[in-house]
Amino acid sequence: MKEEKRYFGSILMTLVVVFFYMPIIFMMIFSFNSSKSLTHFTGFSLYWYKTMLKNHSMMESLYITIIVAVLATFISTIIGTVTAIGLSQSGKRLRRFVNVMNDFPLMNPDIVTAIGMMLLFITLNIPKGFMTLLLAHIAFCIPYVILSVSPRVRALDPNIAEAAMDLGATPTRAMWQVIVPQITPGIISGALIAFTMSFDDFIISYFVTGGGIKNLSIMVYTMSKRVNPSVNAISTVVVILVTIVLAIVNILPILAKRRREQSTHNELAQRKTWPKVVAVVAVACVVIGSVFALRQTSNRPYAGQELHIYLPGEYLSEDVVSDFENETGAKVVVDNFDSNEQMYIKVANGERFDILVPSDYMIERLKNENLLQKIDKPALKDTFNAINKDILNLSFDKNNDYSMPYFWGSVGIAYDKRKVSIQELEHDGFNIFLNTKFKGDIYLYDSERDSFMMALKALGYSMNTSNNDELQKAYKWLEKSVKTMKPEIVTDEIIDNMRQTRKALGLVYSGDAASIISDNKNVGFYMPKEGTNIWTDAMCIPKNAKNPKLAHEWMNYINSKEAATENSKYVGYTSPRKDVEEELSTSTFKGNEAYTPRSSYSKDEVFNYNDRTRKTIATLWSRVKIVASNS
Repeated sequence: MKEEKRYFGSILMTLVVVFFYMPIIFMMIFSFNSSKSLTHFTGFSLYWYKTMLKNHSMMESLYITIIVAVLATFISTIIGTVTAIGLSQSGKRLRRFVNVMNDFPLMNPDIVTAIGMMLLFITLNIPKGFMTLLLAHIAFCIPYVILSVSPRVRALDPNIAEAAMDLGATPTRAMWQVIVPQITPGIISGALIAFTMSFDDFIISYFVTGGGIKNLSIMVYTMSKRVNPSVNAISTVVVILVTIVLAIVNILPILAKRRREQSTHNELAQRKTWPKVVAVVAVACVVIGSVFALRQTSNRPYAGQELHIYLPGEYLSEDVVSDFENETGAKVVVDNFDSNEQMYIKVANGERFDILVPSDYMIERLKNENLLQKIDKPALKDTFNAINKDILNLSFDKNNDYSMPYFWGSVGIAYDKRKVSIQELEHDGFNIFLNTKFKGDIYLYDSERDSFMMALKALGYSMNTSNNDELQKAYKWLEKSVKTMKPEIVTDEIIDNMRQTRKALGLVYSGDAASIISDNKNVGFYMPKEGTNIWTDAMCIPKNAKNPKLAHEWMNYINSKEAATENSKYVGYTSPRKDVEEELSTSTFKGNEAYTPRSSYSKDEVFNYNDRTRKTIATLWSRVKIVASNS
């Protein structure tokens, strides 16, 4: 009986270990994948590690994560330890009150804590950045330290401190030399928990930081919106670093014991070595500081200035940023948003950026609400002359007084050529998402605008309609699709899923389709004859921008031929420059029908902003998703 219990116990333990460590092993293996796929291993390569090292934003996020975790752990451990010791000498009422207040943030949902801290910093008019991130981490780490140290303090003899002071120790000396050594295990435990919580935090960090300051969790989140296996690479590096730290922590006590057993001569020799090490480190710091100072005081035109850019995640080549910094001497601070609506909230609340990259309809809203300043068109004349005329002077900004195109594209259908014929697509158009032949084999995109565009176009209506009857019919169309077709409603994970052709059909943006087709020639891209959304993402300068002159330099630079080519290659979306678009369509994206959007087609439209219609569509799309979840 005992043997059977041991056998089943060992099996259970093995399954638990596999459950915990298999994802980590999976991630490490795919960090060496030669392709972009996160699920299909195509061959060994170190490419994503090279990409990671070249990405200074990613490396800076790792640096910020470590610095904040170390500082937050150090400060919160001291405050938490002193508080726990002080509480042991306090009255019952005060001790009970503080313990209740200490438990509250531990039980409070992170999202509530995050919003509370964000509102506090806004109320106190504290600019969000490194300091707010550090203060927030210290605040939520302190309760964990107190919780870990308090039981050790309560286990001490209450008379031990008085005995030390009777022997001549001051209260401070009694605390640090008598009490602290006896509660060291609790302090170490609290410090380790604090470090782990700080290093791992995302929710609170996401709400309290700004100014381009991002920790690793925020960086990984913004990168995972579009497929980028560099996430696997940097995560593998973190796992290796943690493994090394754990190994050192376990080996150090053994080495310390051996060191104590060494001769006095060896100890003296080691002591003589330390001044040399300190001297070398000091000299290295001086050299690095001198190099940095020389770089900062260079005679480049914008040396020491900062350019704050706010744009969607994975929408900018790191090489382009580095080249601009080297050319101008300025530092580019990049913040990423998940949606135009999230960007709008920050801009409307007065957060300051120098460059925004919103979509067409949101540019119209920002312009109408006087949140943008006019651009200096004469300073951008040569760049504007190179822009594709099909994406200039559109309805959202008729004279391009407020915007310069950044990328453009369309919305269409990505399909598996082995399952779906072009004849079926031409016959059905968007109604193919009602064709029961493909039941359970389609993706719908989790975007109310694009989903309702598809439904409205399938019914022969304008995607900019404000007619409630037409919107209700579009809702019924989508409701029928989710009930009868059993689709999977996804966001950017559709890129990797269609790359692996896991389903026959999916609604996608043209740039994502171009990336998919580059890796899988069995996938095609089709824009229905009923018309579709031709969208433009453009650069704008907010009304409260700190550095509009440098913003204009960026606009000229990012749409220069060299930078625009590199940026379009990296992201996969269509360049606004006509010459770059033509060049890449015959080289990098040759034969890729998704790279060059359809233009001058009468049934294609650009989204116009209508707040009432937007709210109606958002409500109806929520109902569609409820129907989908219940089907």
